[in-house]
Amino acid sequence: MGSIVLNSPKVELWQTSSNEEVEAVIRAVYKQVLGNAHLLESERLVSGESQLRDRKISVRDFVRIVAKSEIYRARFFETTAPYRFIELNFKHLLGRAPLDQTEVSEHIRRTVESGYNADIDSYIDSAEYEASFGENTVPYYQGNSSQVGQKQVGYNRIFGLVRGVAETSSAVKSSQLVYAIATNSASKITLPSTVGSTEKRFKILVQGGSGKFDNPRRRAITEYIVPASNITPQIQRINRTNGKIVSITEIV
Repeated sequence: MGSIVLNSPKVELWQTSSNEEVEAVIRAVYKQVLGNAHLLESERLVSGESQLRDRKISVRDFVRIVAKSEIYRARFFETTAPYRFIELNFKHLLGRAPLDQTEVSEHIRRTVESGYNADIDSYIDSAEYEASFGENTVPYYQGNSSQVGQKQVGYNRIFGLVRGVAETSSAVKSSQLVYAIATNSASKITLPSTVGSTEKRFKILVQGGSGKFDNPRRRAITEYIVPASNITPQIQRINRTNGKIVSITEIV
């Protein structure tokens, strides 16, 4: 039995990183920021790669270079709807889905008034990016695990943007969350259909969590197997008992 894990592995660059580890960081940045797209050798950002190898720039700087590149602009800004562009920026640069209309409207306004580069900078220079990834961690999908200050709706919406290990962001040009965000409603979790398939199931790993009288130092990991139709109520129950969701994994 295999599974699609939406939580991406954390990839970091250290001063002691080997050449192979640096190359792994470069590949991870391209994969995350370009939405798992195939990158031709001629499209590689050679100058930025060289600066990262020489430690003249940080991983955050390289993420910025990729996100401001003509490759990114052509694939996600010039050929997609405005809402889709904002969705993908959240997905690629912050590892989550937008949570409400205010967030989306703010970025659309900034793009119109201050330009493309200014909006890209607003994600990468944000306090959220700093807290989540800092200078030398490659951004990764984190919307389906517990985060301080994250709204419940973020769990569902990340599934609308991350469709599995083989998906590519550029394959979809229209917004996937515009209705849910505009109406402030929960996104229904839908999965790619397969012939003869039954309802998908998810494995939720939870650290701690219990009734209010339990030992607060308890750090045990609990595993829940739930059908897609019951995932939101289960997450709500976990949150009410102060559990920290470590990961949500689709069982296939």
